[in-house]
Amino acid sequence: MSGPGSASLESAGSASLSGKRREFSGAALKAPSEDRAAIIAPPLAEAEELIAAGAKLRRESNYDVQGRTLMSLAAEARCELISAARRYTSSYRNVAAAKCEPLLLAGHQPQLFHPGVWFKNFALARLARERQAAAVNLVIDSDTLKEAALRVPSGTLDDPVRAVLPFDDPAEEIPYEHRALANRELFADFGRRAQQAMATIVPDPLIGEFWPRVVARSRETSNLGECLSQARHQLEGDWGLETLELPQSQVCRLGAFHWFVAHLLAQLPRFQEIHNDALAEYRRQYRLRSANHPVPDLAAERDWLEAPFWLWTVDRPQRRHMFVRASGDEMIVSDRGQIEFRLPLAPEGDARRAVDVLADLPSRGICLRTRALTTTMFARLFLGDLFVHGIGGGLYDQLTDALVRRFFGFEPPPFMVLSATMLLPIERAGSAAEGLRETNRRLREFDYHPERFLAPEANAPEIAAAMAAKRRWIETPQTPANARERCRAIRAANESLARSLEPERRRAQADRERLSRRSRAESVLSWREYAFCLYPKRTLADFLLAFWAAKP
Repeated sequence: MSGPGSASLESAGSASLSGKRREFSGAALKAPSEDRAAIIAPPLAEAEELIAAGAKLRRESNYDVQGRTLMSLAAEARCELISAARRYTSSYRNVAAAKCEPLLLAGHQPQLFHPGVWFKNFALARLARERQAAAVNLVIDSDTLKEAALRVPSGTLDDPVRAVLPFDDPAEEIPYEHRALANRELFADFGRRAQQAMATIVPDPLIGEFWPRVVARSRETSNLGECLSQARHQLEGDWGLETLELPQSQVCRLGAFHWFVAHLLAQLPRFQEIHNDALAEYRRQYRLRSANHPVPDLAAERDWLEAPFWLWTVDRPQRRHMFVRASGDEMIVSDRGQIEFRLPLAPEGDARRAVDVLADLPSRGICLRTRALTTTMFARLFLGDLFVHGIGGGLYDQLTDALVRRFFGFEPPPFMVLSATMLLPIERAGSAAEGLRETNRRLREFDYHPERFLAPEANAPEIAAAMAAKRRWIETPQTPANARERCRAIRAANESLARSLEPERRRAQADRERLSRRSRAESVLSWREYAFCLYPKRTLADFLLAFWAAKP
């Protein structure tokens, strides 16, 4: 275990450097098991070379995006992104001057994630400081809020539980960008309830200081995701991190994004074939059987082809799959329900008119958003020089790499994978799991091999007789004729011998119950998924701030 203020860093896989192919193994990209340990792949020392490789692609790519080069679109998009991120971030915290390059990116949903995920934000800020770069965290508000509640460690240290505490009323599952607060009273009281629930386990959690920030943001915005993410970003600013943030919903309004969408739609038959082939190979490589993992295939229904985007309307914000059908020199875009519009777009044509239509969709109340793979595909190709992923994103973006190679025809820009493990600062007596396994093994031995615990010369004649009978039958070869008699005789001998072990059995059963309780307690107390605000401020600072402030 690393000491306070330090991180045990592990490297995994290899990374694309100056055009080399990058591959991470699923076995290597796993969250560290040790407290205050981190995985960084490739090592931070290689960041400069990775950034240079990404910048080179952006500056030199003449790839044709339906009438515009990727190079020209990226140049515009980066400045638009920085400008939009500065406006957005300055609405709730002070913003330092930021340039357009180099540009580092990361992203996550606007939720209260665990410290291992928050570690990415500190790494992003550190990389930006060391490389004199701009850093933008994309707030993926096109994802949906599954549950307006947190798991909180409660009970006692000897008998803890993971209590589920709601911070808002249940509501229909809709994208974060449309999820408004439903119960302000419940929301405002969440910090007090969380502190009360975990008082005997973590008496001084950050939430006591953090939740008033969240409530203060709720007076400025009714959007639930914004309250959470903006309060967290304010705290990062107070701790010295100089990054910008921007919701993905605003990224999807950039001009370059509309060109990106138009290009994929114009080439959709080829893109869909490449997508599904690469997805099948990914599933074979990782032995995945689920048809929805990591993402579903893009469907084809008669002359309708599914595109890798979401559609919905402002008045009905349920995410809908997007389908496209060619019709002469136009393409009909639809959710196969209530949304439908036409794009003047052909596979070999210029996309300017289609881009104008796409840019006008918000005025019609139509939301067109990226799905998982296209979120990072657009960000990596058109926006940043280096994308910082968590473990899940890093594994999935190997699929994105395959799509870029086959569809766009060039080596994708690099990315880094970072994650960490932080456990609650609780004294631990050591794992009960090994003792529990040994005790269960011992109890099984009492049933099937009781003679191993009994000395024949020190026991009553009936014990010696049972041992001799069992030995005799074991040494007798089993045949169809004697199989039943042999089995019954061995079982009877075991039961006779086991009766002499009842005191030992009762002690072992008591040990098993005690170790089972300890094991259950450890599973609750050692869960790495608790939200960062449930940890003490000092514990977080000793690890995360120490990492951020460390010199190269």
